[in-house]
Amino acid sequence: MSNKTILIVGTYDTKDTELLYMAERITSQGGGVLTMDISVLGDPSKPCDITKHDVAAAADSSIQAAIDTRDENTAMQIMARGSSALALSLHAEGKFDGVVILGGTMGTDVALDICQALPIGVPKYVVSTVSFSPIIPPDRLSADIQMILWAGGLYGLNSICKASLSQAAGAVLGAARTVEPPSADRPIVGMTSLGSSCLTYMKMLKPALEERGYEVAIFHATGMGGMAYESLARQGKFCCVMDFALPELGNLLAGSVVNGGTDRMLNAGASNTPQIVAPGCLDLIDFAGWQAIPDRYTDRPFHEHNRLIKSSALNNDERRETAQAITERLSKSAAPTHFIMPLQGVEEWDKEGDVAHDPEGLAAFTDEIRKVIKDPISLTEVDAHINDQAFADAALKIFDAWSANGTIKV
Repeated sequence: MSNKTILIVGTYDTKDTELLYMAERITSQGGGVLTMDISVLGDPSKPCDITKHDVAAAADSSIQAAIDTRDENTAMQIMARGSSALALSLHAEGKFDGVVILGGTMGTDVALDICQALPIGVPKYVVSTVSFSPIIPPDRLSADIQMILWAGGLYGLNSICKASLSQAAGAVLGAARTVEPPSADRPIVGMTSLGSSCLTYMKMLKPALEERGYEVAIFHATGMGGMAYESLARQGKFCCVMDFALPELGNLLAGSVVNGGTDRMLNAGASNTPQIVAPGCLDLIDFAGWQAIPDRYTDRPFHEHNRLIKSSALNNDERRETAQAITERLSKSAAPTHFIMPLQGVEEWDKEGDVAHDPEGLAAFTDEIRKVIKDPISLTEVDAHINDQAFADAALKIFDAWSANGTIKV
């Protein structure tokens, strides 16, 4: 329990006292510390394990070069590149087990890069004056980042900011001691979905895939879930993906913040991961509860799902646009890609007699898919709803064929 080491990162020229306080909190609980200085102009009160010169050198630069830019943003991007590279290599060498990073806007900018560089399962804590602020775009957040607001801590220690700093110190050490990182015991299938009141195919597919010896990781396609899925797909963590919930792409095209990033549906193909894709919930458009609705969508009713999210439906032209966007992204894939089109509906509420039933909209999307999907993308049409067993069976048939012919590497 006492042999876990925490990497502490910050600008030791201006936040020396706060960083040393966190180090003391960690060591008082039996943890070890490794310190990294990302400052440029000044020096810490005592030497750090990884100096600012080490950090700049890891970015193929130097502190003098950073100073000579005479631009704080450019200088700190040098430190961001160097600290991210060093953090990744040091973790690979087993030098630390978790990281805590302290900063205002400058330090937070660097912290987000460091956290994205480290693999999922490495505890990542950011203590920031701008935690949870809208100035932090969702696509800068790593899949398992943790943040706490550095309240009342802009300059020097006090009882208020100590509460935040000590919590972060204890949290990252506790996480390092208890975390169970992803294992490589079984190949992992990455799957996207929404809640089971809307999409239920995972209830049929997960046990069937597990019986075949695979692990299944299902991501909630409401923005951050899609980003986590894409991050892991980019790293090649999946043997195959079943990307069956695509509202994040439609939301992206509509200008909604409820999206999975501009690289949604690109990373599996870029990492040579086989893809089975279907248009689950692509009839819906979601906006954040606080978000102003763009003018082009104000002509339709919106349902407030809760105070966080409100939904409406794409019209026929927008559904055709999403079909074209899907094809454009899938065509970039370096691996086999198969699209399944369920002809009787794409989410639970679009069944006949339900609130989202829109046969003309579904027909428009299906017609456009038939027009735009071409080799090497394969197309299978299933005369069933996406929540029917027949859809799951079609997906498993493709998966089993790829498993048998070696397309899916295990």
